[in-house]
Amino acid sequence: MADDTDRGRSLHSPLRRKLLMGLAGAPALALMGRSAFAAAPPTSAVNTTGLAVTDTEVTVGILHSITGTMSISETGAQQAEKLAIEQINASGGILGRKIKIIQEDGASDWPTFAEKAKKLLVNDHCAAVMGCWTSASRKAVLPVFEQYNGLLYYPTFYEGLEQSKNVFYTGQEATQQILAGLDWVHKEKGGDTFFFVGSDYIWPRTSNKIARKHVENVLKGKVVGEEYFPLGHTQFNSVINKIKLTKPKVIFTDVVGGSNVAFYKQLKAAGIDLSKQTLLTISVTEDEIDGIGGDNIAGAYSCMKYFQSIENENNKAFVAAFKKMWGEKTVIGDVTQAAYLGPYLWKMACEKAGSFDVDKVVAASPDLEFKGAPEGYVRIDPNHHLWSKTRVGRAKTDGQFEIVYTSPELIKPDPFPKGYQ
Repeated sequence: MADDTDRGRSLHSPLRRKLLMGLAGAPALALMGRSAFAAAPPTSAVNTTGLAVTDTEVTVGILHSITGTMSISETGAQQAEKLAIEQINASGGILGRKIKIIQEDGASDWPTFAEKAKKLLVNDHCAAVMGCWTSASRKAVLPVFEQYNGLLYYPTFYEGLEQSKNVFYTGQEATQQILAGLDWVHKEKGGDTFFFVGSDYIWPRTSNKIARKHVENVLKGKVVGEEYFPLGHTQFNSVINKIKLTKPKVIFTDVVGGSNVAFYKQLKAAGIDLSKQTLLTISVTEDEIDGIGGDNIAGAYSCMKYFQSIENENNKAFVAAFKKMWGEKTVIGDVTQAAYLGPYLWKMACEKAGSFDVDKVVAASPDLEFKGAPEGYVRIDPNHHLWSKTRVGRAKTDGQFEIVYTSPELIKPDPFPKGYQ
């Protein structure tokens, strides 16, 4: 696919001027420094491994589901990545080079993700790839990135239990989201009985395995039901009847993609009032509510590190720029924001390394701080995950979340928590 960042606009086009003006006070641009405008170092010095780097351009891949059941969740991620790349290009690029995008559609199909990942690395020689959403798609492409020494920035909250030299995980892992969310709902809502409902693939099943251990061993609670459904499933009446019969204190859900629309509409139709029945989801962001409808999910709680309603200057600038680029009616969810971090973290690592070579970029990444993050601040841990805060939001009828809890400190990522493997 052609470079989506080049839509016939010059560096001085109205949109680019607005982007720069809108973010003029944000740390995101301040941290770029003068190096972005310095003379470009020779290509032979910044590319010794045959990547797609010229004297004026560096090529990256974007790999998300633009079609299929996961497109409801992944569209925002690729939009955020393009926004970040647009801003970086407007500010001088990386090591004097503008970023060129090659985009591929994973089509909500895991073998397709693997095929497209190989194309981006082997045929297109991309210096980095921003992409994937589901753990199934990440697991499908991981052997490809490790075999061909590619670099993936993965933006989704996930189950943990993974660490790769070739991947940076810009979302949260289980201890930062699942365990923190369960602790909150136990303390604040008296959650001691839980009914788990998830989509049937690795992330929900592994997440719920971790959640069950925490509920039973730490919270001393009980899981009264656990059900899984195929991706794209739309008939939830049987499990909703089981929920009504077992009367759990908390419905804990990790249903993903378009299935959420049917699930929450059917919950409401069955008379389950989410202002009275506590529901905690780790998979619904503003992007999904855009399809579900605020009236169908109002009152539910979601545990994420980012909500569009966060109040800080970084986020104010980010939301304004996102809406300028993609339309005033667009919404921004957790994965969308985490996807926005990828190009900036890659830029920072390349500039610290003085190179696009994957091994050098990886070596330069630990302990990098991004003070311009819309969520406030993140830092790359040596385990390739990010230190970040955890938040709980209550869904409102307007499709936004009211933030009811923010962890007081950044939570250290621990992808291999003792006792949960």
